[in-house]
Amino acid sequence: MACFAIVVGIAQTGAVGEYIRETRHQAAEARTAEARTDDPAQDPLYKQLVEKREQTRIQPVDAVVDRVWKAIPGYNGLEIDVDATYKQAKAAGSSAPITYVYRQIPPKVSLDDLGAQPIYRGNPNKPMVGLMINVAWGNEFIVPMLDILDEEKVKATFFFDGSWLKKNPELAKEIQKRGHELENHAYTHPNMSQLSEYRATMEISKTQKLLKESLGVDNKWFAPPSGDFNQQTVRIAASLGLKTVLWTVDTVDWMNPSPESVVNKISRKVEAGSLILMHPTSSSSQSLRGMIRVIKNKGLMPGTVSQTLSPERVLPRSG
Repeated sequence: MACFAIVVGIAQTGAVGEYIRETRHQAAEARTAEARTDDPAQDPLYKQLVEKREQTRIQPVDAVVDRVWKAIPGYNGLEIDVDATYKQAKAAGSSAPITYVYRQIPPKVSLDDLGAQPIYRGNPNKPMVGLMINVAWGNEFIVPMLDILDEEKVKATFFFDGSWLKKNPELAKEIQKRGHELENHAYTHPNMSQLSEYRATMEISKTQKLLKESLGVDNKWFAPPSGDFNQQTVRIAASLGLKTVLWTVDTVDWMNPSPESVVNKISRKVEAGSLILMHPTSSSSQSLRGMIRVIKNKGLMPGTVSQTLSPERVLPRSG
């Protein structure tokens, strides 16, 4: 009997062992299947999104120093964010259309990498136009221009002469309250190229300090009065953390051209990346709305210098 029990015990042990091995095998297969399910890369939808990303990616454009235009900022690329799109699509369900989520790709070379260089325009791939309004005189036209900008839902960059800012802090605050960008136009409207290094530094730094103390503005851009500058000017501005910016298209409004001629000039010359120079004059006040509408009709977006020179993409508006 004892011998029989041993034989039966051995037989039972073999069967149990086989059962255990089979169970473990099935569990391992289940874990593998579960792992495949948890791994998005194994999902045909995920693979489809990866393929779509590769087909539709827009490569970024590096900032460059152009022989004519000097420093030209870069422009971000664009690609489908596969993980975010996949997650959103799975949550929406298989019957819902795919809504793609995108992410921007920064260029390898930025404006900061180009050193002390003047800037005359934005990247020609960016459908945006910068409005530059240099302020040293013409107070009576400032509020009418602000009202037009409000009505057209456009922001501009106002470059303040420091001595003007010192005398007109309340008007400067009104411009700030309307949401516009405030920047540096030296202190006494000098010809910068004719100044000593010490005097040039004082002209820029004095206005920079005044912008901070009176308006809380961290100055980023410097516009040389009358467009007069030399490499020393650009270098000094850079040492103060500022980039020297000029213009692509000049309204020459100080010569009092007719509003129609100003609008026609902008219509002929404006293009993606243009920086348009004007002042608070009767001519620009009367032509500003026309300028803005011409820009918009060309499929371009008017905005500030910072917006125009940023590598951020102008994305289509939804709805």
